[in-house]
Amino acid sequence: MPNLKNVSSPNLWQRLWQGFLITVGTKQFFHIFAPWVKWLSLLAGLCLLIGSVWGLAFAPPDYLQGNSYRIIFIHVPAASLAISIYFALAVLGVIYLVWKIKTANLVAQALAPIGFLLCVISLLTGSIWAKPTWGTYWVWDARLTSMLILAFLYAGVMALFAAFEHTSNRGKAAAILSIVGAVNLPIIKYSVEWWNTLHQGATFTLTEAPKMSADMWMPLLLMMIGSYLLVAALAIYRTNTLILSRDQAKAWVKEYVRAQHK
Repeated sequence: MPNLKNVSSPNLWQRLWQGFLITVGTKQFFHIFAPWVKWLSLLAGLCLLIGSVWGLAFAPPDYLQGNSYRIIFIHVPAASLAISIYFALAVLGVIYLVWKIKTANLVAQALAPIGFLLCVISLLTGSIWAKPTWGTYWVWDARLTSMLILAFLYAGVMALFAAFEHTSNRGKAAAILSIVGAVNLPIIKYSVEWWNTLHQGATFTLTEAPKMSADMWMPLLLMMIGSYLLVAALAIYRTNTLILSRDQAKAWVKEYVRAQHK
């Protein structure tokens, strides 16, 4: 019979943890995920192409908003990703501060500008959509205000990464701000339920059917999937670029660069 005591011993878990730490090293991350960029980009391009053509050209107009609702195919993916990416920054910040995994810090540094851009796109498209719907480009609505705060949080995280670029504290301050700023995420999500607001509720939920016809929500779903795949590809590409810059003096990077120039 197997010795169960040995199977569950602390040494086993320690070896498993050390093995995990090895796989998330910068070199291993680069070689594992670099091939994913091409395939993620292809899938993202396919979903975005079909979703945008379907949504902008073939989906029927809304019975109340007419064709102005079509901005939803850009606004909703951008807003969803802006929130999701900041949540990822908070998780990566915890991983970096607790377990000192440098790759987590590099992924966060790669993601922050993407999240900021998507947050700005969300605010701009939301304002454009608000004009024909609400009669004004901006109101200090709970959802809009909390999204604006999110944009400032993203800007703060990017500024901290830049400010501590050449010091040993490079990621610590950004990680702390990411974690503290995550308090804003539930405010964004539940603002339409906690306060009186002009902003509509969620288009997709896990517990309810979509609040629009299939020929409207299906292209939106494709746009959502394509946008998430595209961000994944960009995150890997940007992280690998940061890894090459950070580890440029290491032998494996020099060997990789030589191989690329052959």
